[in-house]
Amino acid sequence: MGRLANMNRPAAVEIAYECMRFLITHNPTNATLNKFTEELKKFEVNTLVRVCDATYDKAPVEKEGIQVLVRVDTHIYVCADTCVDFREHQ
Repeated sequence: MGRLANMNRPAAVEIAYECMRFLITHNPTNATLNKFTEELKKFEVNTLVRVCDATYDKAPVEKEGIQVLVRVDTHIYVCADTCVDFREHQ
């Protein structure tokens, strides 16, 4: 296993702005997915926006009731159950 694979992952960071809440996290792997999903549930996440390459199977996350959206760009905000494209508000 490479040196980087052994490094600790940074803690999740929550940012709130008006009606929007963002939880910025590392990208999990299938091996860390259970702990990652528990962290999402702790913050009451209902929509996960994947903004990096897939490193895990999204099915177990969706099984926990968390919608997984796959985006090819990073211009998206999530507010409750609504997704708003940032470009619409420039």
